[in-house]
Amino acid sequence: MSSPLQKKETMKVPEPTLRRLPWYLSNVKLLKQKGERFVSSTQISKEINIDASQIAKDLSYVNISGRTRVGYEVDTLIAVLEDFLGFTNIHKAFLFGVGSLGGALLRDSGLSHFGLEIVAFDVKPELVGTTLSGIPIYHSDEFKQKMQEYDVNIGVLTVPIEIAQQITDSMVEGGIKAVWNFTPFRIRVPENIVVQNTSLYAHLAVMFNRLNFNEIK
Repeated sequence: MSSPLQKKETMKVPEPTLRRLPWYLSNVKLLKQKGERFVSSTQISKEINIDASQIAKDLSYVNISGRTRVGYEVDTLIAVLEDFLGFTNIHKAFLFGVGSLGGALLRDSGLSHFGLEIVAFDVKPELVGTTLSGIPIYHSDEFKQKMQEYDVNIGVLTVPIEIAQQITDSMVEGGIKAVWNFTPFRIRVPENIVVQNTSLYAHLAVMFNRLNFNEIK
């Protein structure tokens, strides 16, 4: 019999599903705080306004089954989702660019709770050699040396747009396998490098556009 924490390795999960699974996890954790022992896809649906059938389909990618008319056991569902999403493992990352956004990410204790430990790099003399929220900040020139000291395959990009590609090239050359890109620049990487673009400005533009559209209807 398979363990309830065993992933379905053979099935590639669609990206929209991967984006929704953390919502379910957060919601189920809230229900646990309220004393709930079981939760159904219908309950989750009412909380986050996603169709219950979609939730059930998304959870079908995770190795867990619910009980008829009862639903999923809350503790088991939390454990399975955290394991499936990789939140129970520690992933180390190098962050490049300790500006306002990079600094905010370093101060976000939630990232470490979800399994991401960050070490930072910058070139500003007033930052190099200091710490922020207990996180050391090294000079960018030390990147390759630190790659030999740390087990890291994720790079977080929060540098100015004009050097985004240059820093990306350096990261890839140094052995980084995945880039979390917070700049509005569409970086170019080899096919085997994973890229996740999270441009705050792009989401802001969509929000402004939708808001303006609603106001002139």
